[in-house]
Amino acid sequence: MISHHIAMVYAMVVGAAADGSLAESELETIRGIVEGLPIFEEFEKGNLVQIAAAATDLLTEEDGLDTVIDQIKRNLTPRLCATAYALACDVVAADGEATQEELRYLEMLRHELEVDRLTAAAIERGAAARYARA
Repeated sequence: MISHHIAMVYAMVVGAAADGSLAESELETIRGIVEGLPIFEEFEKGNLVQIAAAATDLLTEEDGLDTVIDQIKRNLTPRLCATAYALACDVVAADGEATQEELRYLEMLRHELEVDRLTAAAIERGAAARYARA
């Protein structure tokens, strides 16, 4: 079992790593989210790098993506599923361009977390608006 905090960090890290790498700028985006949102008030922020490494390590295993998504799902309450999806969308949107791999991950995550299409569309549009560039 992992905490709901770790599950949400996993959701963000896998979104960032879906294109094959986890850039320092993506880790900084995740760090900013973790430091700024009330859901992470009780989270031990000093472990972020280790948790990110654990998430990426899971991805290297056979069926790693399915395993990490299952861990995310099993360790979130239904109320936090849309939150985890929104955080993953924010990380994917942060660099201004979503790759096919990132979009496929978000689709899988949305389905597994049972975030309905209308809610997902609103979350995705909000993320795109927050990270829009002129």
